[in-house]
Amino acid sequence: MHGEIRDRYLLRQSAQEGIFSSRSWDCADYESHVFYDEGWKMARIDDYKAAVALGTKELEGEEPKLVADQTGAWFDTLADGQPTVTLEFLHRDISITWLDWNIFFKDTGEEVPIQQQVLILHYLNGAPGARVEGKWIAYQEVPDGKFYLDAFLRRAKNPLVQAFGNRPERLLPVTQRVYGAEPFDQGDHAVVVKAFPLVPVALILWEGDDEFPPEGNLLFDRSISHILSAEDIAWLAGMIIYPIMGLAEKEEK
Repeated sequence: MHGEIRDRYLLRQSAQEGIFSSRSWDCADYESHVFYDEGWKMARIDDYKAAVALGTKELEGEEPKLVADQTGAWFDTLADGQPTVTLEFLHRDISITWLDWNIFFKDTGEEVPIQQQVLILHYLNGAPGARVEGKWIAYQEVPDGKFYLDAFLRRAKNPLVQAFGNRPERLLPVTQRVYGAEPFDQGDHAVVVKAFPLVPVALILWEGDDEFPPEGNLLFDRSISHILSAEDIAWLAGMIIYPIMGLAEKEEK
């Protein structure tokens, strides 16, 4: 969905101020997307429904097995004969029925939150033909990334440093628990999270000292520019950070 609807709701989100200082975050917060408290105005549900409709319309007529093969997903057929594509998203298997477009968690059968459905559909539409290149870029190197940089900093980079900067050794065990992350040889502490099959995201921390405070960043494989828009990437980055923030806070109590 590269049109006006996505721009409308993401611009509303990126206009927020003070979003990360307004409350204590829990792992379930970003999964359920219940953000009605101070500092947040949730986009109208109609915008998300329209985005899902556009995303599924783009996939209509595509061969589901071919889409699965090209996006790192797998194809299956349900007992009722309905074709299904299943892919891993943030360490959970998501199934999409190809005829009625139900998008649900495979292990529980629960419907995926609609905001995540939008991102999953964007991935399925954008990933065919993409390959992980092994070359890392910063968010501002993504096309239009500079325009959405403030939103990215507030949603992802700043919270990462806030949650783990003073205890960076927690990054690896927490992300392994939540995402099955793998260690990464960058900075002082770093991991790679596989957000989608073809979308690795690196989380990097540098320890502080007497002269400099702790610092951190998120890096993306260069191929992400062909899969997701800058708006989607900022949104995805926040989805990665919030659950590990919540777990880190719980473990401190």
